[in-house]
Amino acid sequence: MAISSKPGSDLKKSPVVAGLLSLILPGAGHYYAGKRGQGVLLAIIAVIMVGLTFWARGLREVNLRPDTELILIVTTVGFWLWAIAAAALHAAQRPFFLPMLGLVLILGYFYVLGWQVTEVDLRRFFGEFSDTFDIFSKVIWPWDAAVEYDIANVSATTQFANPCPTNTAEIPAQAGAANGKAWVTLDPACGEFSIYDSSKGAVQVGTMLTLKAGGLKPNTHVDVLWTDALGQQYRPRYNGASVEGTADAQGNLTIQFGAPQIETGTQVGTALHTIEVRQELGRSNPHMSEDMELALNRIIITIFQALMATSFGIVLAVPISFIAARNLMAGSPLTLAIYYAVRFVLNVIRSIEPIIWGVIAVVWVGLGPFAGVIALTLHTIASLAKLYSEAIESIESGPIEAITSTGASPVQVVMHAIVPQVIPPYVSFTIYRWDINVRLATIIGLVGGGGIGQILYQYIGQSRWQSAGLCVWLVAATVSVMDYASAEIRKRFV
Repeated sequence: MAISSKPGSDLKKSPVVAGLLSLILPGAGHYYAGKRGQGVLLAIIAVIMVGLTFWARGLREVNLRPDTELILIVTTVGFWLWAIAAAALHAAQRPFFLPMLGLVLILGYFYVLGWQVTEVDLRRFFGEFSDTFDIFSKVIWPWDAAVEYDIANVSATTQFANPCPTNTAEIPAQAGAANGKAWVTLDPACGEFSIYDSSKGAVQVGTMLTLKAGGLKPNTHVDVLWTDALGQQYRPRYNGASVEGTADAQGNLTIQFGAPQIETGTQVGTALHTIEVRQELGRSNPHMSEDMELALNRIIITIFQALMATSFGIVLAVPISFIAARNLMAGSPLTLAIYYAVRFVLNVIRSIEPIIWGVIAVVWVGLGPFAGVIALTLHTIASLAKLYSEAIESIESGPIEAITSTGASPVQVVMHAIVPQVIPPYVSFTIYRWDINVRLATIIGLVGGGGIGQILYQYIGQSRWQSAGLCVWLVAATVSVMDYASAEIRKRFV
């Protein structure tokens, strides 16, 4: 956006006219002064800034700060005034004393608006990281979930009702102390869950609960587990930490915490939740966990999904790439029209995200890995056909002309002049696409496309972070191994 002071070949224009034109529309004065490209750009930017200001003014989905609109207006007016002064000085062929001011104003405008509409909140980013550290640590180091043991433990359960029933007789009874057996009570035994208040950006704590337990092993750690009405088990959290404790010398425990934040959805009436206190007394017979075994099975399926999708994609992308190469199809109006039609279809297919193709495939053939293969195949065809065609367009024309001069047929020209030149990039693109498909197969699982992605999102939905971490690590390990293998293949054969 800097303005040069070097005199050009253009005739000197009236600074007054240039300034008045920029007053009407920033950039018009630049266009008048001979800076046509810069003038068009400034006009487009001015229109965008004004349009976005009106858009932000009527925005309801995001809570903008009260002074945001004023800042946007002041910045836009400042840019407008800068454009007027710059156009007048351009017309007079005089150097402008603040050539970068326009760029600063433009960037300031877009970053102020972008900061607001994306709701960037550094206070929450840094201040609430501790609340997610437990989740983060379990995903990064999930190996405790890879091994299971035969566990001897002692436990006791009670119930909690949400919301409190109108008939007090329906409130879950609390058994209390029992001779020689573990017991647990909750006071009160009904109430409301914590909820996130978006207007305040904080969690509104629900009913405060007092958990008392006894009959436990003295001086031993106690886990608290919460099972909702649907049978999903959680470790309740309060003030950013898991609700847990240690039994005292008499085997008793008292903990106070707020009712956890649990999504009740369209719940009708009162639902009963189960609260369990559990102590682990010993472990024996280590063996692979069910989650680890399932994740290993699914990562193998995911690799084969990527293999099948890549293979099917190659079979269809190779012939399509020849009719999507301009240098082969520009010989006549008919072939050129076919070229444009094919490129348009490929662009449309490639622009649709694989997850959308996954939804369509699930509706088409049902849940499972085959739906994932279909979705990946469609995206692979469009992507590889584009890459292959660009490889064809970049080939040397010398071998084609030499073989054509011998009277060879079009098929012979393709086989002997084109194919030998495109095999190396074809192999490279194909290996890279298989790598991409392994990662995309994980995303396809979100919509029921089978593979490891499907159980990954189930674990996340159930807050089973260590099991989710196992899936993440297996995907990362698989992609790393394939990256190394593909590098070796390219080094040896490409």
